[in-house]
Amino acid sequence: MNWITNYVRPKINSMLGRRDMPENLWIKDPETGEMVFHKDLESNQFVIPSSGHHMKISAKERLRYFFDNGKYELIENPKAAVDPLKFRDEKRYVDRLRDAKTKTALEDAILSGLGTVEDLPIVATVQDFSFMGGSLGMAAGEAIIKAFDTALKKKRPLVLFAASGGARMQEGILSLMQLPRTTVGVDRLKEAGLPYIVVLTNPTTGGVTASYAMLGDVHIAEPGALIGFAGPRVIEQTIREKLPEGFQRAEYLMEHGMVDMVVSRLDMRETVARLLKLLMKTPLPDASAEVDVQAPPPAAKEAQPTA
Repeated sequence: MNWITNYVRPKINSMLGRRDMPENLWIKDPETGEMVFHKDLESNQFVIPSSGHHMKISAKERLRYFFDNGKYELIENPKAAVDPLKFRDEKRYVDRLRDAKTKTALEDAILSGLGTVEDLPIVATVQDFSFMGGSLGMAAGEAIIKAFDTALKKKRPLVLFAASGGARMQEGILSLMQLPRTTVGVDRLKEAGLPYIVVLTNPTTGGVTASYAMLGDVHIAEPGALIGFAGPRVIEQTIREKLPEGFQRAEYLMEHGMVDMVVSRLDMRETVARLLKLLMKTPLPDASAEVDVQAPPPAAKEAQPTA
């Protein structure tokens, strides 16, 4: 069978001029089932044009879409201990890490960069959900703290794109310790008077939501993002009640005051830049430079009739 598949079929296809179609040429909309051309979706920042559904994107793509002209300087992540607990479940933790690094071409779930957004210098940090569910371990915690330290050193605001399933269970208490450590980083940034904006993407749950992801000056959510501590299924099983429609989704949370605004990925750059300029008190353009509009000459008085 392998001989037919590997040798005979390619020969027949080459003789007939057939070409194999790429598997990712079309992408299916999870909401409507509509098939969307991959190139069209990529040019639209992976937002389905018809339904507005936001697909998951990698950390590298997020930074490229966010910074001016897609240019930024990568912040190198600090080194951290690998598998400190020698954890093993169905497979060894070191093997899971190796597979995740091979799949994503990242060292861990955090990627940070220096760049500008509408000419405003900032630091941006992104959690990549494709790396072990964006879970927060020692390496990710060190990377986030490094981003806060860089923002403090360069006196820049920090924008964090959160996407995570929570703390990384393979590192146990060492993972949970990253929650207060990153919270201290947030406090130091605020003490320096530098803005901290959090963009909540799908999904943002667990300990990440209970720490730095909910400590921003402004919380923005992408449409339809799942945001919460425990998942809706766990909550339903615990309280034995049916949850409201759209519970823990971005729009529901904005209506109930947990999120400040819901913003499409297509408008994210402009929205974040406008907020940062307000928070940084960036001076407005000089009004004197504007062209003065001359007032029309006063109307001539009508001649009074003589007696």
